[in-house]
Amino acid sequence: MARMKSPVRVVHYVNQFFGGVGGEDKADVGVSVTPGAVGPGRVLETALGAGARIEATIVCGDNFANDRAEEFARAVATELDRLKPDVVVAGPAFGSGRYGLACAQVCRIAQDRGLAAVTAMHPENPGASAARRGITILPTGTSTTSMPAALAALAPLAQRLGRRETLGPAEVEGYLPQGRRRVYDRGRPGFQRALDMLLDKLHGRPYRSEVPYSAPERVPPAAPIADLTRARIAMVTTGGLVRKGNPDKQVSANAVRYHRHSVAELESLSPKEWEAYHAGYFNHLVNSNPNYILPLSFLRDLERQGAIGAVHEHIYALPGVSTPVAVSAGHGRSIAADLKQGGVDGALLVAT
Repeated sequence: MARMKSPVRVVHYVNQFFGGVGGEDKADVGVSVTPGAVGPGRVLETALGAGARIEATIVCGDNFANDRAEEFARAVATELDRLKPDVVVAGPAFGSGRYGLACAQVCRIAQDRGLAAVTAMHPENPGASAARRGITILPTGTSTTSMPAALAALAPLAQRLGRRETLGPAEVEGYLPQGRRRVYDRGRPGFQRALDMLLDKLHGRPYRSEVPYSAPERVPPAAPIADLTRARIAMVTTGGLVRKGNPDKQVSANAVRYHRHSVAELESLSPKEWEAYHAGYFNHLVNSNPNYILPLSFLRDLERQGAIGAVHEHIYALPGVSTPVAVSAGHGRSIAADLKQGGVDGALLVAT
């Protein structure tokens, strides 16, 4: 009589909303563990069938996971060491950026411990942009309406990873491409495939390139400011400007948030009160004169001369280096919304 395989042991990670803790008001709750499946995990367990079971669900608030990343990582690592699953499933996170970043972090922690891991989120989620080279990510829609399809796709992949099966190429298995080169027989030589693609293109037939290409976003420029003498001008820097000693705990790269500071009472930026914290350039010049990176003193001169109407009361700062494009776009949209609400006519972004 053949020996039956033991079920794959799964640990599921969800945020505070899907864990039933609460909404945005509970986004600061720390890591907790509940035995068995919770929320969407119940549907996932059904999709897994008899071949796997969810041993426990790790729950954490999105804010806690991102704002207290080191504490989050230690707590998750401790629980994974205790639970010893065959595979970790995180999410799905869909289009939620903070949730996606947390799911990606959980998968990295699991893999660092020799555990298989998989997550699911929208391809433009910051978590996918930041981590797709290192973890297995299944694509989803932007909203929870794609939950059934996402869980149905996660289940078989989780089982296979939990049994230590080797996955095929992304285009075959359905996960997001990781940019890795593997030896794989496509059945026909490359020159024949290239000629077929060329002929399809010339004859107007559908074709797909084997070389991935992501076209840069095109942003139409805003109309020129009609009258600078009446314009309110703001300043934004990706040069990592911080208050002396970095009391706001800004990171030096891969920014997960930006910082807003008031300069309403300042005529210039003093090196006694401001400095640079940035991993992408030599900070010495900025530390000797922070106005190089955010020229408040020069704009104050223009303000006194009447060349511009006013300097906006807030400045915006973050380190741009190593920040994924999708994350940067999110910061940009948030800053732009704040500038618009503040009645700003134009923004000065100084290069580093």
